[in-house]
Amino acid sequence: MTEFIKQLKEQGCLFALDDFGSGMSSFAYLKNLSVDFLKIDGMFVKDILDDPIDFEMVKSINEIGHVMGKKTIAEFVENKAILKKLEEIGVDYAQGYGIGMPKPIASVLLAEIEV
Repeated sequence: MTEFIKQLKEQGCLFALDDFGSGMSSFAYLKNLSVDFLKIDGMFVKDILDDPIDFEMVKSINEIGHVMGKKTIAEFVENKAILKKLEEIGVDYAQGYGIGMPKPIASVLLAEIEV
């Protein structure tokens, strides 16, 4: 797998480690795989406003990612309050219904053509 990633990175591809934090092996993958982004598992993100442990997990994953030179992406950002909290702790990117609803690819491509 590492050779595959290396070869594609040489071609300009970037990689994300998805659902980071959902399994204990995540830290081993992070240390051994040359990824560019950490996608913080949404099961921690969705309750960061109400659960101090989830908040600290997201904050810790973000900090570890930044120490290792990775950008972080929070999944399950369902509202502006969660987005604001993520911005306060320095998460780089967010995805979820609070950012935008899913759309069929055809409508996205059509909108780009019309611009």
